[in-house]
Amino acid sequence: MKKILLTGASGFLGQRIARYLENSAENQLSLAFRKKNFLAKGKHFCTGDINNSTDFSAALLGQDIVIHTAARVHIMRENLSESLPKFWMINVEGTLNLARQAVKAGVKRFIFISSIKVNGELTTGLNIFSEHDTPNPQDPYGLSKYEAEQGLLDIANGSDMEIVIIRPPLIYGPGVKGNFATLIKFVRFGFPLPLGLVDNRRSLVSLDNLVDLIVTCIDHPNARNQIFLVSDRQDVSSLELVKKIAKAFGTKSRTFPIPVALMMIAAKLIGKDVIADRLFCDLRVDSSKAEKLLEWAPIFSMDEQLKEIAAFEKLDINK
Repeated sequence: MKKILLTGASGFLGQRIARYLENSAENQLSLAFRKKNFLAKGKHFCTGDINNSTDFSAALLGQDIVIHTAARVHIMRENLSESLPKFWMINVEGTLNLARQAVKAGVKRFIFISSIKVNGELTTGLNIFSEHDTPNPQDPYGLSKYEAEQGLLDIANGSDMEIVIIRPPLIYGPGVKGNFATLIKFVRFGFPLPLGLVDNRRSLVSLDNLVDLIVTCIDHPNARNQIFLVSDRQDVSSLELVKKIAKAFGTKSRTFPIPVALMMIAAKLIGKDVIADRLFCDLRVDSSKAEKLLEWAPIFSMDEQLKEIAAFEKLDINK
């Protein structure tokens, strides 16, 4: 039986990992929270804010594996000069502090959830993203994840602790927040969207497919000191995604055609070019390394995960 410490246990991804591993007879799970969580079941720890001085010693005692999902995520409309030090404190210094203490505690493997933003923002006009690309992070969040990766690999080179790095693109699943949740609301309530002429390609990863890969990396020997990109292996356009969401919720998709170039110009004029890039441009991810090296494959289709989101949303509304 492996003893596993999960950080970020109250987050979108962390909750799903905890739910899976709590039902596993092969693992003994401990949860790490930033704040006290009186609803947490089983063994759990309150670590406080994550930075370069956080004491993880009690939580790390006797652990074999650390799954580190805790992070400061990208926040829209945030001032760049103010956000960069905060990303550095949590995502870089906090991560490396945890990893160094994990080495001292005798942890055997450290699984770090990074981001496809380490590769870059878009693949429009470029090759599909892979683990072999020269990193090209373009915002504080992506840069902080890249610096954390480099520090972790240095730690692996100087210790016996193994590092596994996973870079997911946009993660969607029950309880999803942010832009994906907004898109779902627009589609559910019949808001007309100007996506009729959009023919981009974007890779996404469902919550359950990502969790399955993370669990695979807990003890797979070929995951040692590797970086993996992950996706559903089902790239879709924004228009196709809207249609799939509508189908999952049993409603009609309402779209109308506007030239993409015109929308890109308009978005730039009103300062929404980042959102426009996500709606109209490509971001494709090659997950073949994980598929070949770990003999892993997505366990859920996009349609199946969207149906689960629909069931969750309807249940939430009925409460």
